[in-house]
Amino acid sequence: MSTPSDELKTAVIIEDDTEIRHVLAEVLESSGFSTVSVGNGIDGVRAVLTYKPVLTTIDVNMPGIDGIEAAKRIRAQSDTFIIMLTGMNDEADVIAGLGAGADDYLLKPFRPRELRARVEALMRRARPGSDGAPAVAAPPSQGSVGPSFPGSRPTTTAVPTAPAVDDSDFEASATVIVPAGAASVVLNGDADADGEWLAHRDLRLHPENRIVLIGDDELDLTRTEFDLLATLLESKRRVRSKADLTLVLRGESYVTSYFVGDADKRAVEAHMTNLRRKLGESAANPRYIETVRGVGYRLTSEG
Repeated sequence: MSTPSDELKTAVIIEDDTEIRHVLAEVLESSGFSTVSVGNGIDGVRAVLTYKPVLTTIDVNMPGIDGIEAAKRIRAQSDTFIIMLTGMNDEADVIAGLGAGADDYLLKPFRPRELRARVEALMRRARPGSDGAPAVAAPPSQGSVGPSFPGSRPTTTAVPTAPAVDDSDFEASATVIVPAGAASVVLNGDADADGEWLAHRDLRLHPENRIVLIGDDELDLTRTEFDLLATLLESKRRVRSKADLTLVLRGESYVTSYFVGDADKRAVEAHMTNLRRKLGESAANPRYIETVRGVGYRLTSEG
């Protein structure tokens, strides 16, 4: 089975600070990425659609459209992993960025080693693919396009306007009937030999095809929201703490020595708020996911 390290990897860097662009490119190139750097959000969106990167870094505060708006536009059309970069005191930006579809964030000033660790954690997470393995779209030939730094580094050529993106969806899957009020169970999909469904009440999730249904309606979840929901469905009534869920999202669920800060926990809260909104429930009146105050989250009871 191939891994991301076996694939051609491209990263797009959206950053208006030349020195920070230089650092980001150095770290990502040392990690095996080919980088494309741009200095504003508009060019960043075009670069993502043109080069189809596996990873994109976005600065929050940029001229023109800011990083939050750029992340929203990118997430609406691309499955790239997104890391937001923000100032040390801008935790509101972190929450907004995660709500816009970012997968992770990094506070400035950051250490190159921390950036590399977060990138490696994202690369361990599955991306939608036919076999459940990480699937990285190969970018078109970049030619002489490289990091946009003055001096010794070549200057990035103008990023062309992206062609229309084919937003073909999953083929319709067979309906699996779940009795109302049923507990979380694993269902065999008779018409789907690719795996099993996880279900709780009328909510169903297919881990391999990354499909989520409420009744017959398919939900549009971000990668992080899907991973959170899958983790809770697999855990059933076992409580998962915010620190635990943070490590799951980093791909480090079996490592207990990693530091999880308050900002990480607030990021999980933001993702959970967005997930609940898409599920049509609230923390005050949960149908699928309940909050265990001071501890974390778990599925509701079957009653």
